[in-house]
Amino acid sequence: MSALAAPNEVVTKALLRQVNVPGLDRPAALITLDNGFDHTKPNTFGPGGLTSLDEAITAALAADPAFIAVTGKPYVFCVGADITGLPLLADREQALEIGRLGHRVFARLKDSAVPTFAFINGAAMGGGLELALHCHYRTLSGGAAALALPEVSLGLVPGWGGTQLLPNLIGIPAATQVIIQNPLMQNRMLKPKQAAEMGIADVLLEPADFLERSLEWAAGVVRGQVTVTRPEVDRDMWAGVLYFARQTLDQRLHGAVPAAYRALDLLDTAKDADFAAGTAAEDEALADLVFSEELRSGLYAFDLVQRRAKRPAGAPDKGLARPVTKVGIVGAGLMASQLALLFARRLQVPVVMTDLDQARVDKGVGYVHTQIEKQVSKGRMDKGTAAKLYGLVSGSVDKGAFADADFVIEAVFEDLAVKKQVWAELEKIVKPEAVLATNTSSLSVTAMAEDLEHPERVVGFHFFNPVAVLPLLEIVRGERTDDATLATAFAVGKQLKKSSVLVKDAPAFVVNRLLTRFLGTVFAAVDAGTPLDVANSALDPLGLPMRPLALLQLVGPAVAYHVGGTLHAAFPDRFGVSENLKRIAESGQPIVVDDEVNPEVAKLLVVGDSPLTAEQVRQNALDALAEEVRLMLDEGVVAEAQDIDLCMILGAGWPFHLGGVTPYLDRTGTSERVTGRRFLPRGVASLPA
Repeated sequence: MSALAAPNEVVTKALLRQVNVPGLDRPAALITLDNGFDHTKPNTFGPGGLTSLDEAITAALAADPAFIAVTGKPYVFCVGADITGLPLLADREQALEIGRLGHRVFARLKDSAVPTFAFINGAAMGGGLELALHCHYRTLSGGAAALALPEVSLGLVPGWGGTQLLPNLIGIPAATQVIIQNPLMQNRMLKPKQAAEMGIADVLLEPADFLERSLEWAAGVVRGQVTVTRPEVDRDMWAGVLYFARQTLDQRLHGAVPAAYRALDLLDTAKDADFAAGTAAEDEALADLVFSEELRSGLYAFDLVQRRAKRPAGAPDKGLARPVTKVGIVGAGLMASQLALLFARRLQVPVVMTDLDQARVDKGVGYVHTQIEKQVSKGRMDKGTAAKLYGLVSGSVDKGAFADADFVIEAVFEDLAVKKQVWAELEKIVKPEAVLATNTSSLSVTAMAEDLEHPERVVGFHFFNPVAVLPLLEIVRGERTDDATLATAFAVGKQLKKSSVLVKDAPAFVVNRLLTRFLGTVFAAVDAGTPLDVANSALDPLGLPMRPLALLQLVGPAVAYHVGGTLHAAFPDRFGVSENLKRIAESGQPIVVDDEVNPEVAKLLVVGDSPLTAEQVRQNALDALAEEVRLMLDEGVVAEAQDIDLCMILGAGWPFHLGGVTPYLDRTGTSERVTGRRFLPRGVASLPA
């Protein structure tokens, strides 16, 4: 064990106690996983934690219990391996050893002659869920916040039995979803009800008295009064499901995520191999992937999302924030309506929308009501909460409704003159200390505020669409925005459960500036004569969440053209204006249909006679990104490269295996070739030198 000692490990101790359960002739052994901290620092397993669990199992078996049960501290079962220790592994043999240690300890629960139970009382991810799968039976709390095997999203595979146990428990289609599909879809989590319906748990229990009911249920199983039945796994469809999954991976990732393919191989192994052979294959996969660039980028991205996003660089003292007891929203279109629902749900304060006429106001409020009704019908919201939200959201054609608002955000047409007019009108109405926030995607916050009597209270508050889904919020400080306004903006962003990044007032800020440069380079290749399908598939080796033309269609060609125009005005040497993009925007034609380029769009184009190869398109796009990132850092648009990566992950959905954008540019040598140096030191998001 000395070779595996992790000096910085927060050891999750396995605390053993004997519990008398009515109806049993001897006590049960209850092992509680607890690292000594509250739920904000979840239980994890490093070498120390695994050793503690091993010792607890030994002591439990020695007491000859009626059964052994493992549970977690309040709200948390266990969220898996302590991944902070992975970069400390010195060689492949150490990686094999940590895999084998987990397998050996967990297998004691699987192979036990005494019945074993997992009482999944809270979040269970990765190795935590794998521990539960080794137990003979599982109860699950309806209050468990998150259930997942997220390893593939980081560049790993479930390495402590998950790839072998799960498909043989719930079947290969569901296991493939949990192990591969969900991690690659922004790391989607399972709800307790879903997990129970899949068969991951044997019974779903209410959280209020979960431990008592779990002990009671387990006693019933031991006494033979409760019979656990599990459906037989269909083994005939195994090969077909994996074949389809591999085709899907090829279409989406084009080999860019090695961990996903290794997971497929392990799932294939699980069909016929004995458990020892299957877990040995997991050990080999783990050892290979630990020393991959993709994993190091994934760990870096995970750290950004879990830590940096919660402590925004440059944010002022939160004590300066003013209370927000009412929110005003200028506009009642789709974006404004989405914002109204979000503010009402998260802040639980009155929200009022205004627009030019009653019909638009009614449509906006109606949209909010419809969305609330959908949540109720799907069982995601109770009727009491719905009734409260109905009462919080209102509309008016009179901007006087904003007189007592503490925070007013505009979501009107993306035109500087229109936005300036809005603020000029509102300044005469709102309280002197009210924050005025703009959801502009590219315009200058400073210019928007320059004619106001109090420009210091204007701040950029840039959401990403869909508002309820994408977690990024770019908070833009204008030249005269004061600390109190900024602190209030960050406080509101936190209440909205968004990850906020402080951004300097620069054209298109971070995400839109980089995506516009990226798409502009791709479209410049089209303008030069590169076939649309070649340009569209050129970036496939990166494994991005969608191809360039699908992204352009999602953003909207008209919006992309408008943002491109803003950036062209600011940086004409780097941001061109494509007449072909304008033609597409004006045509209203979809650019892609079922991921295939629409031939009708191709007919609209007027192109040159200098087509590029896919490799040239890809390199031009990467070179442009490297140049733009360096310029943004030199301009102080954000504090560090880490903030750019965080923005691209949370606002554009760029995958963990790329680490956002700068680790990939470093990994491919693009950073040094284009800008003369790396964005990040070696070892930060890559293997050490």
